[in-house]
Amino acid sequence: MAKYKVKIGIIGGSGLNNPQNQILDNCKIITREEAKNDFGLPSSDLYQGYSNGVEVILLSRHGPSHKISPSAVNYRANIEALKLAGCTHILASTACGSLQECICRGQLVIPDSFLDRTISRKVTLYDGTSSRYAGVCHMPMEPAFDPNTSEILFEIGKELGYEIRKGGTIVTIEGPRFSSKAESNALRLWGGHLVNMTTCPEVYLAKEAGLLYASVAMATDYDCWRDCDDNVHATDVIAVFKQNVNKIKNILIKAIKVINERNWDEEIDSLQKLCQSSNVSS
Repeated sequence: MAKYKVKIGIIGGSGLNNPQNQILDNCKIITREEAKNDFGLPSSDLYQGYSNGVEVILLSRHGPSHKISPSAVNYRANIEALKLAGCTHILASTACGSLQECICRGQLVIPDSFLDRTISRKVTLYDGTSSRYAGVCHMPMEPAFDPNTSEILFEIGKELGYEIRKGGTIVTIEGPRFSSKAESNALRLWGGHLVNMTTCPEVYLAKEAGLLYASVAMATDYDCWRDCDDNVHATDVIAVFKQNVNKIKNILIKAIKVINERNWDEEIDSLQKLCQSSNVSS
């Protein structure tokens, strides 16, 4: 008998703002005001329901109609809202620019590391804002994404016959502007495979909160480093994502079922112990 009941939070990014109708049964809405926590209001209402009999909560990263810019997203309130709602896992989607020739438009990537180039975001839960996160926490970031949850996403993508890559480094820039050509080439030299504006701090806040986090990234463009290609444009990004968004939905729906069939006690206990041991003030 498992100690922890699986409950999955899904954070929908660009092009996946309102997925509840395609994923959830018996949807109940928890308003932003009801989900307000020590870190403030989450980006959207929480849509709580079931998929294949598994409890799921959906949250739109950028809010309804994509009204919140990447820098203005309250990442801490989003993570805390899902934590307080009882989630054990977070599955996230993100639209990205490809920094490598081998990652083409529409291809899916399950990232395993990140480079954080953001400059103006709240980067930890442990800053005195909430009594639930007292002290100073030096959380290790390897692995950054939960390996077992990520493996499930990858294997499902393969089973469904999608073009999907296992592993990759996402570079998160501040935005909302796109990179200059010089910046784009520098990110390539640093070993980046993808570039986006939202993985950081979301991925490491989730780890601080003790949640098993994994992401499905979709390459929608080649940023602006590629001389033979058009430069990235927001309308093109959304168009490519929408053309391929059903791939991500199908992976998420099947992943929910597979995740629920496993016992996650060891992983959750291990992460909670890591959070405790990384807090030098405790």
